[in-house]
Order: sequence, then structure tokens, then C-alpha cells
Amino acid sequence: MVAAENGALPGGKVGGIADVIREVPPALAALGQQVTVLTPGYQSLSQVAGAVLLHTLTVEFGGALEALALFEIRRPNAMAGVRHLVLEHPLFAACGVGSIYCHDAFEPFATDASKFALFSLAACHVALTGAAGTVDVLHLHDWHAALVLLLCRYHRSYQSLQSRKTVFTIHNLSLQGIRPFAGSSSSPAHWFPQLQFPRAAVLDPRYPECINLMRLGINFADQVHVVSPRYAAEILLPSHPELGLVRGEGLEADLGRLATAGRLHGILNGCEYPPAGAAAARPLSRRGFFERVLETLQNWAAPRQQVPASWLHAALRVQQWRQQRQRESLVLASIGRLTSQKVSLLQVRCPDGRSVLDHLLDHLQQAGDGCLVMLGSGEAECERFMTAAMQRHANLLFLCGYSDALGEALYDYCDAFLMPSSFEPCGISQLVAMRAGKPVLVHATGGLADTVQPGFNGFSFEGATADEQGQRLLTTFAELVHTHKARQSDWQRLCRNAAATRFTWDRTVRHYLKRLYGASVNE
Repeated sequence: MVAAENGALPGGKVGGIADVIREVPPALAALGQQVTVLTPGYQSLSQVAGAVLLHTLTVEFGGALEALALFEIRRPNAMAGVRHLVLEHPLFAACGVGSIYCHDAFEPFATDASKFALFSLAACHVALTGAAGTVDVLHLHDWHAALVLLLCRYHRSYQSLQSRKTVFTIHNLSLQGIRPFAGSSSSPAHWFPQLQFPRAAVLDPRYPECINLMRLGINFADQVHVVSPRYAAEILLPSHPELGLVRGEGLEADLGRLATAGRLHGILNGCEYPPAGAAAARPLSRRGFFERVLETLQNWAAPRQQVPASWLHAALRVQQWRQQRQRESLVLASIGRLTSQKVSLLQVRCPDGRSVLDHLLDHLQQAGDGCLVMLGSGEAECERFMTAAMQRHANLLFLCGYSDALGEALYDYCDAFLMPSSFEPCGISQLVAMRAGKPVLVHATGGLADTVQPGFNGFSFEGATADEQGQRLLTTFAELVHTHKARQSDWQRLCRNAAATRFTWDRTVRHYLKRLYGASVNE
């Protein structure tokens, strides 16, 4: 597996792709497979405990010879059959040691595309030379690894890798890695000046002078996989951004051809669950949760000369809430990256000019002193929106950052979970919330529609436009609040059903073996 993130390594996670890369290999190994995961090291992953230098290698990139180092990370209690490797080069830390992604203001994806181009070239070298052992299947994740397919097909040094089966997983079709073919230091003509390849199958449908790395993966892999059945159907339709509908993102024609040929597979991601009969953890107290929040804020602020205003407001908000002796009547939680995908429906303007979020918080307050706690960071505009809302509403706590420990505490402490993504390939947060026995409120799109059954383990809403979705979010939220307040037997049934819902990785990887890898599977 070749990917940009690996949640099995400390510091190797940004988003949901890291969870998949952490959890799929052990599930495959449990079925007798040997899995090697390869990621860039970002000049930090090779420094973790258990890192061992395996090889050094040299590749020609950008007209120069570049030296890289290959490390194996030997983790304690690692599962037999799973290896974690990282490649190191200074370019992989172009935006700072440990930074997985860069955010170029003027040339989108430029720095990332260059570092992942070098990474893909080195990954081909590792696969060809046997430095990672025998490779039967190359499973590539998102646009960051797609150039492996171009190099296997057209680079004379790596064409022998074409005999390997190739799988390309789309975790988020909206991020496509678009760069000019030439005329930039971040372009195929600069990375691989001697490489000759036809442009037709890899050019961007909207910008024909550019390569689209997501489209490259779609058109060149033997099998293409998306992370839920509903999302696999949605991306066959065109997007309509003017209506807030995110679907095929310009690649629906290519995806439609794959679907017709039987090469597009929607396989739902899984979730890890405690063993049957495991004792439930002691619920976190209100005091314990507030202490965890303040401790996290202090940890975030400790190395900083200046701290964001949102952290100050959050600390003051916690102190205000601590003075109230009674627990909030309904604690609603939301956890995730703050991007337009996750936040735009909360920003929809209602007829009175106020946002959906404003109305939701008003309803929470009117229904009996309820509150919303949101944990996450991301796009600056989304962070500003949430910080301003926290200043307006005394029942909103916005924690601008991320901490695994605080996330786990919030899943435990909350009463219900909110996930109003405008689109969602699969989603992991709703699965973790249900695992904790918390009913979820979701937009019925992608993997959210595949996992949340309204009236059984949660609540969901739909709509033909973003405005309609925003209004139905509020209507459905009112139903959630009423159920929690006035129909406790129904609420407890939702909680029990949520906790009992199972989407196991064992089931998922059996589909991988049969449909993606063409291997025999013992049922």
C-alpha cells in the first residue's frame, strides 16, 4: 500500500485516509496476507521509536540525482504480516518537519505534487528492487500515489512492474492534484524530463493544459475502489456547485466507463470495535471532561509565543460552564476537519439572514440549556466562522485543533453527534460515535447514508439544494431534541441500536480480496 498518511505511526495522521491505512493491513494480515505500507517520512516519522534504516537509494528526479533513505518502523505489539516503511528526503518536509500537506496560496498542490512525485518515483524503485519484499499487488491511495501508475506504464526503468495488479482507492474525489503538464517546476515535464506519455487519458477535462492525477489513477489502475456504495453511485453524476451538490467533480464520464466495465467498486470502510464481552469504560464526568479540555488547550498553547483568539475564548467558555453546577441538558458534539465539505451547511443563510448554525444553537438553548462542542481545525474561513459563532452564542464551545485523547473524551461525554457534511465518501466519525452508543444526525449522502438508519440508530436529512438541506437539517434537529427530551424510551432504544451497529473491517477486506485483488476468500 502506497499512501500519504499512516495512522499506525505517531504523527502520520491528518484525515480519514490514515485510519484506513492503520486498520486495513492488520485485517488483511488476519486473513493470511502479507502487507507492506509505504509513506513519506516527512523528516519526522523516521525518528520515532523503532525506526531502522534498511536501504539508501538514488533516483533521477528533476534532472538531478536524488538520494533517499528507506526506514522500517518496528512498532511494539505489531501484528505479524504487516510492515510499515517510510521514505525520507528533505523535499518531504518542504513545509516544515512533520507537515504532511502544504497549503500553497498561489499554485494549488504545487509543493505537494512535487514531493509526492518524488515519493512515487522512489516507491517504484523500492517495488522493483525488492527492498520491500515481493510485491504482487500495488494498492495506491488517492492522487498522492497515482503517478506510480504513470511510471509503471511509461518509464523504461519500471515498465516491468506492469505485471503487478494495481488498485487505486479514491478517498475524496474532490481533491485531484491538478498541475500543468509543463512550464512549472511542479509539472511532469520538470519532474521527469525524459518521460513520454499520451496526454488524452490524464489531462484535466476542464484544463486541458494540465494533468489531473486523480484521473490518472482512475484511468490507469486495474481496479478502482471508492469507500462506500452510495458514494460510488453519486460520483457517476455531475456536480452542481451552484446548488451545493458535489458528485463526479468533472470525472463522471471516466467513472461511468469504469462502472460499465465492472472495474469500479464501492466497498464500505469499517471500524474497529471492542471484543465481545469487554467491560465498558467508566463514563467521563462533567468535571473530568472540562479538565481534559483545559489540559488540551494548555498543551496546544505551551510552545506558542502567541495563541489564536479562539483558544482564549474557548478557555473562558469552559470556565463559564464550570460555574454552572448542573450538567447541560443535551450535549451535541461534532468532530472533524473544518472544511467547506464539513461546515458549508451550517453556514447556509436562512430567510432572516442568520445562519443555520445560529438557529441550531438558539434551538438548543430554548430546549433547556443544551450546548454544542465542536473539535477540529482546517480552512481559515471556516475557523473564523466558528470562532465568531462562539462569541455570539454562550452555548457553543469551539476547540480549534485536534487531539485524539480529547476526541475520545468528547465521543464519551456527548449525548448525540452532528455530522452535516455536504458530501461524505464514507466518514469515520459517525461510526465512532455510534460505537460509543450515541445517536447521530447526518446528511444522508455517501457513506453517511450507508451507515445511519433514521429511526433506528440516528437521524438523517436530505434536500435537492444546499438551502433545502440546511432547512431540513434544522427540522431534523428539532426532531432529535424532542426525542431526547420527551420520548426517553425511544432515545434509549436509539442509543442501544447505535452501540450494537457493526461495520467490521473483516467484512470489508474480504471484499478487497475478492473484488480488488482477485484472490480466493474462505467465507
